[in-house]
Amino acid sequence: MLGGSVYIAFIRFVICMIGTIILFLQIDEPRFNKKIVTVIYGVYCVIALVVSCGWYVIDWQSCIRMITFVIFGAFVLVSLFVSNKSIFLTIYNLAFTFYLTAVFIVGGIETARVFFRANIWADIIARIVIILAMIFWIRKYMRKPLKGFDNYLETEMDAFSVTVLIVSLFSGIGITFIQHYVENNGFRLIQLMVSFFLTGALQLVALRLYLHMGKESEYHKENQLMKMNHKLLERQLELLEESVENGRRIRHDIRHHNRVIAEYVRRGQEDELLEYLKQYENKMDTGAVPVICDNTAVNNILSAYTRWAKMEGINVTIDAEVDKNFGIEDMDMVTILSNAYENAIYGCMEARSQMEERECCIHLLVKKKENKLVIYCSNTCKMELDFRRGQPRPEFTGGIGVSSIIKTAEQYDGETDFRNDDGVFVFRLLMNIPKQTETVK
Repeated sequence: MLGGSVYIAFIRFVICMIGTIILFLQIDEPRFNKKIVTVIYGVYCVIALVVSCGWYVIDWQSCIRMITFVIFGAFVLVSLFVSNKSIFLTIYNLAFTFYLTAVFIVGGIETARVFFRANIWADIIARIVIILAMIFWIRKYMRKPLKGFDNYLETEMDAFSVTVLIVSLFSGIGITFIQHYVENNGFRLIQLMVSFFLTGALQLVALRLYLHMGKESEYHKENQLMKMNHKLLERQLELLEESVENGRRIRHDIRHHNRVIAEYVRRGQEDELLEYLKQYENKMDTGAVPVICDNTAVNNILSAYTRWAKMEGINVTIDAEVDKNFGIEDMDMVTILSNAYENAIYGCMEARSQMEERECCIHLLVKKKENKLVIYCSNTCKMELDFRRGQPRPEFTGGIGVSSIIKTAEQYDGETDFRNDDGVFVFRLLMNIPKQTETVK
């Protein structure tokens, strides 16, 4: 079945390479646009076809044995360059693509061998039909799960687990081809089907497992965000209750102040009246909510958490300069600042539990510079902090996820940085302010 003229070999090579490229692009994400990707793979196909056909003419027996490794080895290098995924995820996608390639190659040959007396054209047509069926199946049923699987695989899976999946795929492909070339085994077709089934079933189980793990992680993050919003609402209600109480007290006392003012006026004691009004004004300012910046959402969130921090005996320094409407959604600012400020408070509380006499402080900076938003937060923390993938572990942030900050910042092409400078935890964020939002008044 692997013989035939050079023209038949050419047709098989074309089907095999184009089918493999299309299947790979169905499950992977290129870093370039479609035009550039088409040119890169087009050049690869031309070179690969020239080499394959020339080799087939010179020595078809060695070509049949070795051409697959040479051509697909080059395909791996090209795809690693084209792919926009991490290297482990790209290699896994390549391994899964090669599994699908093995399915349509072996499936085409076995279909022609079993049902059409080893007819060459039946093999070619069967390969095309299987490739089209795979593309339809991926686009119809697997595109969305595979995309979610890629995202969850990068966040939930370690390198060792990815390596095990890749090795299992290549092992299944190798065993399948070995069984395929055993001509005298009466159970060869059954063994092939079992090998394909077991290898595919393993990948399906892994896909469903990590989709489940990823969704559980998303639910956990949403639950954390709900808890954060609940705590923020509690802080706002405390401020509101305090303001209402101050208003009641002021309304109750206003009659007494009016009597005192009237008595000063009746006696002509102008200097004493001015002094009394000054004292009254200072007393009124003491109970007012401080204005930290012009943006209402940022001002409220910073006021609420500053009040909590001072109740915990934490020194707070805030430098906030943002306009009323500066381009970032209020909910996104609440998510970032609430997480950052609450993590800072938890960090100070943890540091104080480790060393009671330690002085705790928080420095928070929020500024808009042209089309960028800069957020800097430093706070006292434990001397030792465990980091995973550049992020502090949840047990060191009070359970309120840093991932919520990162996820929100990514919506604005933001960059984040976390580090521990000898007992001072530093968080930095730089976000782009959308131009179309910035111009809205």
